[in-house]
Amino acid sequence: MKIADQHMPPRPFAPARRHLGATALASGALIAAAALAATGCSSVQGAHDSLALAGATTVKGLSSVVAGSYQIVKLNDSRDETFNQLLGINNEGLIVGYFGSGAAKHPNKGYTLAPPFAQRSFLNENFPRAAQTQVTGLNDHGVTVGFWSTQNTASMTDNNFGFYEQNGRFHEVNFPIGDSASPPVDQLLGVNNSGVAVGFFTNSAGLSRGYEYNIRTHRFTRVEIPGRAGLGPSLTATAINNRGDVAGFYNKTSAQVDAFLKLRSGKFITLAYPGAAMTQAFGVNDSDEVVGTYTTGTGNAAVTHGFTWWDGKYTSVNISGASSTAINGVNDEGDLVGFFTDAKGNTDGLLALP
Repeated sequence: MKIADQHMPPRPFAPARRHLGATALASGALIAAAALAATGCSSVQGAHDSLALAGATTVKGLSSVVAGSYQIVKLNDSRDETFNQLLGINNEGLIVGYFGSGAAKHPNKGYTLAPPFAQRSFLNENFPRAAQTQVTGLNDHGVTVGFWSTQNTASMTDNNFGFYEQNGRFHEVNFPIGDSASPPVDQLLGVNNSGVAVGFFTNSAGLSRGYEYNIRTHRFTRVEIPGRAGLGPSLTATAINNRGDVAGFYNKTSAQVDAFLKLRSGKFITLAYPGAAMTQAFGVNDSDEVVGTYTTGTGNAAVTHGFTWWDGKYTSVNISGASSTAINGVNDEGDLVGFFTDAKGNTDGLLALP
């Protein structure tokens, strides 16, 4: 299933919680989650560092790396060691993601993963009747969001429908539109503690349109570039924090995709990693620390890197020996989740603990 394709900041809004650490990690085989990919403002330049995560060691059966202020743990679901991605993490350390590449007979299967991250900690979460499910985001109150499909085709151009799950019940959510793409594409990608989710749909012209959805009132609100209401380029809303600030990405031009952070005040901040051909934001915490990916090079030479951004400063995050690294989620403690491509070509879920 295809989706519509370090300087650590202070954390004044972080609730009290048990910080994840080595003691939270279980011994034995771990499970891996599957990944999210997205696309999508103008350039905010800032200083940038590079943080290479190297020096792999094995600790209690875990693949672990200590570099700088991060401990890196590879988390792969034993049901599919070839393709796993972690997409979101909340302030209690609960992680969401999926396994399975989405290729024919290799469907996406969603799950949640709780500390101590043992195999038994991976719990299935799949929309009823779905051929495929990705669980993409969650809040601190047990609400998860994602998207599902009735299809698992060889072309991977499957229909997508958004959902949220609350108190054990699934609810389908699709932006009301009369000219949707064929097949339809609608996804929820993030949710905050107030029950406001964000996502996007694709219209018949092939343009992505970001939106907010209030779970309590069932109301939709468009996420748009200021001054470009209804007429702007493709835009995908991927994450929302408890302040109501929204992150995502958009097509600045036909050839350039930049990330953005839209504050609740209406201020629109464009994020473009220096020298990158494409920058996409996938997560934001309550300190407005943004995480995502940027791409260098083009065509077969293109390489994907993870990044964090806060207060104008970029930090590149790369797993040593990996051909690509992606960061998809961040909580208020600065714990990161994402995935990387290893030397065997497998996609592995990763957890980075500061």
